Amino acid sequence: MTTTWAKPQRPATEDRRWRALGVCLAAGFISLLDTSIVNVALPSIEHGLGASDAAQSWVVSGYALTFGLALVPAGRLGDMRGRRQAFLIGLTVFTLASTACGLAASPDWLVVFRLIQGAAAGMVAPQTSGLIQQMFQGAERARAFGLLGSVIGVSTAVGPLAGGLIIDAVGTGDGWRWVFFVNLPIGVAALAAGLRLLPRFPPSTGRREEFDPVGVVLLGGGVLALMLPLVQEQQWTGRLKWALLPVGGLLLCLFWAWERRQGRLGRAPLVDLELFSLRSFTRGALISLSYFAGFTTVFFVLALFLQNAAGYSALASGLTVLPFAVSSAVGAALGGRLVVRHGRRLVVIGLSAVAVGLLGIAAVAWLVPLEDLGWAAAVPMIIGGIGSGVTVPPNTTLTLTLVPVKRAGAAGGVLQTGQRVGSAAGIAVVGAVYFAHLANGGPATEALQLRLGAVLTSCYGAERACA
Repeated sequence: MTTTWAKPQRPATEDRRWRALGVCLAAGFISLLDTSIVNVALPSIEHGLGASDAAQSWVVSGYALTFGLALVPAGRLGDMRGRRQAFLIGLTVFTLASTACGLAASPDWLVVFRLIQGAAAGMVAPQTSGLIQQMFQGAERARAFGLLGSVIGVSTAVGPLAGGLIIDAVGTGDGWRWVFFVNLPIGVAALAAGLRLLPRFPPSTGRREEFDPVGVVLLGGGVLALMLPLVQEQQWTGRLKWALLPVGGLLLCLFWAWERRQGRLGRAPLVDLELFSLRSFTRGALISLSYFAGFTTVFFVLALFLQNAAGYSALASGLTVLPFAVSSAVGAALGGRLVVRHGRRLVVIGLSAVAVGLLGIAAVAWLVPLEDLGWAAAVPMIIGGIGSGVTVPPNTTLTLTLVPVKRAGAAGGVLQTGQRVGSAAGIAVVGAVYFAHLANGGPATEALQLRLGAVLTSCYGAERACA
């Protein structure tokens, strides 16, 4: 397979590039960690702050919402005004918001600060992929995306474990505060290093471009209308919430028409629709959407199953998925090295390994007593983790291969927005199936197996997108 690699605008000093990448990975780690670490802290938030069920729901879903809404506009802002500045501003706001979350005196303030924290995380994320596009090329770029994939896999999977350790060490009353305070030293260190190490690339366009506020409103409204009923599926009763889905679809169609108009008039669009004429970008975005619709929900349902059906503590539940986190990091580093040689075939191999791992977990849940499930699931967890590692980073590398560097931030924002929407949709659909099965008197083991079957379906859909 022959692959053309876009060149960066300006090479950075050799050592400095990799140290700058370390800054980006540290920021990416804490922003993605906060998508899962808070889940195990909800009982502590309820106990220590008196948060209602609705407030707890918004602590989790509000972060996901604003994270997803900020990605594309923030990516475009970085493309226009410089990714270094956008990255440092986003990281500063994220660190301050994390501290404010830990100091929150009421559930309402905690929700407000979580919304700000999520928007800041959404500002950081596309700058990371854009900076990688600028600083690296060829095999080095693939290796850098491999390291980013390691961080994505580890931060997502290790979040429940880290939260469980903190709650166990500090106690239920104030343990939730330290779940947020843990971001402070990492954020401050990353800021100090970023100010010194991140390259000062000029804005990537030769002329000063306008921001396209109409496009921001249409895209933001469409994504919000799609995600809101999904992330609030358990809290909003009744069917009226699903009326937002066609509204979201209509707004996204209007966004598409508006962006085409911007292009015809020679104005800079929020998203360059010519990106979707690149088969590698469109195919990779579909794979990412399908995969994240299944991948992230594994930990959601597995945590519920282990704690509610098997009687595991939050800490023990987190330890169960540790083999997946470690092997995912190893697989991502390996995938970053092999993707240049094997291309899209490597993604297919990774998806197949994930499917084998999920089948193994389903078999273990059927054959092994619940009290031994954590140990027995270690081997299929390792297989699935390696598969995930050789799926996500290579797919990201191949998706952004032909994207012009000047559009790298917006393109990364589009890719990650698909991941956020896919994750929200997967959790909503699969959570509904899981809870409905339990409500009808079905065994928890069967409910888990139904969930794993749905993830296998999403893996199959991602494989078909590779074809």
